[in-house]
Amino acid sequence: MIRLVAGVALVVATGAPSAQEPPAKPLLPAPDQVPVEVFAKLPAIEDPRLSPDGSHVAAKMAVDNRQYLVVTDLLSNAKSAALVASGDQDINWWSWVNDAWLAVGTGMTQTIFGTDVYVTRTVGVSADMKTVRPIAADTAGVRADDLIWTARDGTPRILLAMSTGIETMDQVYPSVFEVDVSTGRTRRKVAAVTDVFDWYADGAGIVRAGWQQSDATGVKGLLYRASPEQSFHLVARRRKGDPAEIIAPLIFRADGSAVTIAAENGFDAVYEMSLPDLALGRKLYGVDGYDVDGVRLAPNGDDLEGVAVTDKAERVIWTSDHLREVQEQVDKAVAPRHATIVSRSADRGRLLIQVGSPSQPGALYFFDTAGNRMQRIAWQNDVLKARTLSPVSTVRYQARDGTSIEAVVTLPRSRPAKNLPLIVMPHGGPFARDSEAWDWWSQYLAEIGYAVIQPNYRGSSGYGTAFAKLGEGQWGLKMQDDLDDAAAYLVKQGIADAGRTCMVGASYGGYAAMRAAQRGGGYRCAISYAGVSDLQEMRRYDSQFLFAKTRGEWLTRQAPDFRAVSPRYGAATFSVPILLVHGKADKRVPVKQSRLMAAALQAAGKPYEYLEQPLADHHFTRSEDRLEFLKRMKTFLDRYNPT
Repeated sequence: MIRLVAGVALVVATGAPSAQEPPAKPLLPAPDQVPVEVFAKLPAIEDPRLSPDGSHVAAKMAVDNRQYLVVTDLLSNAKSAALVASGDQDINWWSWVNDAWLAVGTGMTQTIFGTDVYVTRTVGVSADMKTVRPIAADTAGVRADDLIWTARDGTPRILLAMSTGIETMDQVYPSVFEVDVSTGRTRRKVAAVTDVFDWYADGAGIVRAGWQQSDATGVKGLLYRASPEQSFHLVARRRKGDPAEIIAPLIFRADGSAVTIAAENGFDAVYEMSLPDLALGRKLYGVDGYDVDGVRLAPNGDDLEGVAVTDKAERVIWTSDHLREVQEQVDKAVAPRHATIVSRSADRGRLLIQVGSPSQPGALYFFDTAGNRMQRIAWQNDVLKARTLSPVSTVRYQARDGTSIEAVVTLPRSRPAKNLPLIVMPHGGPFARDSEAWDWWSQYLAEIGYAVIQPNYRGSSGYGTAFAKLGEGQWGLKMQDDLDDAAAYLVKQGIADAGRTCMVGASYGGYAAMRAAQRGGGYRCAISYAGVSDLQEMRRYDSQFLFAKTRGEWLTRQAPDFRAVSPRYGAATFSVPILLVHGKADKRVPVKQSRLMAAALQAAGKPYEYLEQPLADHHFTRSEDRLEFLKRMKTFLDRYNPT
């Protein structure tokens, strides 16, 4: 039997720096310009999670420019304990199981049959960080980190969907196991089913449904059962090309109904659903002109507690009376800043609240409702603290074909909003979007004098089904026109100087920056971080992943003629200089994409600069890489599009 081992060799470090506010370094000579080093700092606390009793917080914390998984006691002066992945392992997620144990998802790249494959595992970690319990470390297959349920009775139990090997398809399809994270022992609850890769459990820990999809045929289905005594049966099926969607239940209610998200009227909204016929019932919540982002579970996991939405900014609309009152109370106290409840104790009496604004990184607070007091845990940036930087707003403009496009605009606080040098900064994805939130890239660019516009071009998420479909077949074409039209809009408003525009982006945004350099359109330069230059090569790389055929077909719909819109093959037509930056450790877009682009530009005799960061990944998780990138970007901009 072939055994895969990943994500279990974790290093435990006790006595890590406390989550309390760290001392500020003298980097900020106020009121002068904020130094670049300040923007390159990692956020102090990432993805904080309260223990069920609300006494401890688990989060990634930045310590000496490295991220540790840290557990901190909020109610005493006890030292924090930290966990750091060793070697090339990643710590991808963490979740409290009970007050004494966490489940932690890890991953690393392994070479299997000559192909690099990202292998994931789950480990149990004690709250004091002294014990790490591997879970099927050397007997699971490639994916073993799909946490679908956590016990709510105080026991250290979870339901984990994981593959059991790679030699047969029965092993590749995940089975569901009940796991005691304190011992690592597992017990199979649901055997693997052909073509089912996603399982759903109710609040009581009963596996109720499985999403079935064949990569070979495109046929989709939903398996369902009402109780563990029943067998799963097919309640919905769609052939490839069938426009009707199968909507899976997200929350199984105690009364036998469900809650789900569906685009019944063109925009994702929250609905009641009857079972097993999957018929949509009453609409529970929706936002005019926008999709909802997700749902928040009630304490027992059997009903809705809130709805996550993004219009101009991210927020949660609480259906719980208690949390709605808390949200209103905190909003009033911190206005005009924004307050987001990011984690709750089991009884909802203790909360973690992020307070900040698009112009301020803000701070994380601990709120004990019994004492009605908020205690700051840490500033997200210990140099900026509560300082407000450049203003951020949302605008709408008309693309050349009349499509309405929303965009986020950041204007430099130090200059009048007139005839400014401009950075057009498209988001990655491309099925993603930007909103009003703290953004270290755009704030740095504004700090050195640039106006920044972040267009949510056609094909972006969050604006309904029809808007998303407008992006199909338009990679590098009408999607690119939307970016050019964003620049034209700010020029027409008198905010931007038509002769001083550069495009900067990462991932799909990096691809768009390459296309901007290739197509011209009035840009003076372009900067691509982790951009895609060859779509056919990208599809070949994606073929190693799950649902390779489905992903390939999706990419073909976005760009039917790969070669025509792949910047690598248009190197001879590049009309402006471009800076290419890529991390060698990037697992999402391989560094080969930028290497190919650089080689093509060199062969064509076109001006370019290339920076390869040996330890950087796709998401800038190292402050050293952020700083090097920002400095190199400024040097490039000073040369080709100075302020």
